[in-house]
Amino acid sequence: MRVYPTFFKLAFSWMDAEKAHKIGFQGIRAAHRSGAGRVLARMTAPDASLRTEALGLTFPSPFGLAAGFDKEGHGIEALAELGFGHVEVGTITGQAQPGNEKPRLFRLIEDRAVINRMGFNNDGAAAVAPRLKSARAALQKGRPVVRPIIGVNIGKTKLVELEDATEDYLVSARSLAPAADYLVVNVSSPNTPGLRLLQNVETLRPLLRAVGDAADEAAGRHVPLLVKIAPDLSDEDIDDVAKLALDLKLDGIIATNTTISRDGLTSDAAKVESLGAGGLSGAPLKQRSLEVLRRLKVAVGDQLVLIAVGGVETAQDVQERLNAGATLVQGYTAFLYEGPFWASRINKGLVKIRQREAR
Repeated sequence: MRVYPTFFKLAFSWMDAEKAHKIGFQGIRAAHRSGAGRVLARMTAPDASLRTEALGLTFPSPFGLAAGFDKEGHGIEALAELGFGHVEVGTITGQAQPGNEKPRLFRLIEDRAVINRMGFNNDGAAAVAPRLKSARAALQKGRPVVRPIIGVNIGKTKLVELEDATEDYLVSARSLAPAADYLVVNVSSPNTPGLRLLQNVETLRPLLRAVGDAADEAAGRHVPLLVKIAPDLSDEDIDDVAKLALDLKLDGIIATNTTISRDGLTSDAAKVESLGAGGLSGAPLKQRSLEVLRRLKVAVGDQLVLIAVGGVETAQDVQERLNAGATLVQGYTAFLYEGPFWASRINKGLVKIRQREAR
């Protein structure tokens, strides 16, 4: 019997979503500080059969935590103790910023979805960099064979004009790349005005080239570079981004970010409209994200790593994405509904699926 859904209903479902997130994250970090995290890590460690080679790295599991949960690198070790094969931190911007006005995070419980317009609230690259360095060193020391991987997702500071966006991304790349296992350029959040315009191939090409060069120079090694795209791109635009990624020899593409669409929701339409603008994530995004993944796989074959995210809830969802061409899979929204043992359940489910298929 699973206890967390009842706990969520009683403790969190009625509470402001951002406040509930903060309390839950504090609890996860407290478990780590108390030493209980070490016990959790032994219980949740992914089976060795799930180890996955990607981006020149060995991931303990193909399943990881998407950007958005730990925006500032405060809980990387704690989250790794829950069984995630990687933790993607961010989105981090060149300058510290408070994000959009509250309230800015809303649950659609009937749809197992979330609407957010957080606006890249974070402490800025210079403040986050030491946290990444510390967490990476701790993970290397604690798990010398195969440790959870740290990804870093970077975006544009809101106050920076679009014509100055590249230099703003470079501030983050130079600060964060030395401690990152891989780097993601986020040009697909709907919550920073004008950001999605950077997905235009003519604009994206010089941005990605500059970020890649700066990251490698700052780190003194090749830092795998990926771009994260929106599910709202047309099929033609998806093909163009795939071609660009191949031309620039990027390491991968993450598909997809949140959507501005509100199609197919079961929640009351008036309620949804009253919540206002923002990116929708969770179960309603499942089909479109899968479609984008499959289209990218046709376009890039095995030349790039594809990381699938959007509407992932179960081990079967993860395996479906892997079968569709993803090398790695991420989740986030279902974590809020499923609780701290979600990643561990998915890892165990993946092992059972593979054992069943091997018979």
